[in-house]
Amino acid sequence: MSEYAEQCALFEWARLQEKIIPELALLNASANGCRVSIGSAVKMKCQGLKKGFPDISLPVARGEFHGLFIEMKFGKNKQSPEQKEWEAALTVQGYKYSLAYSGSSAVQIIKDYLNLKN
Repeated sequence: MSEYAEQCALFEWARLQEKIIPELALLNASANGCRVSIGSAVKMKCQGLKKGFPDISLPVARGEFHGLFIEMKFGKNKQSPEQKEWEAALTVQGYKYSLAYSGSSAVQIIKDYLNLKN
């Protein structure tokens, strides 16, 4: 598996669960981490894509949080300095931020966040 495959598995699960858990229709991914040409990268940066922004967002308020952000990692990968800065900034603004090392751990983070029974 890879981070790409794990994230695809997460979004496949979300698509299959949307009728049961309607909030999952709001689950979204950033384009960070995608390999693109230099020209496309320049365009994406011009359009507002910022280095280190979390891979996944769920703009659904729960409890004290305004929404959920998940940074996907695979294997022994660690957060970059920019990702740590995003984590700190988003946490201060009232968002839940989590790291997931697999699609199944991301599913569990989302279920816990939405306070769903397994």
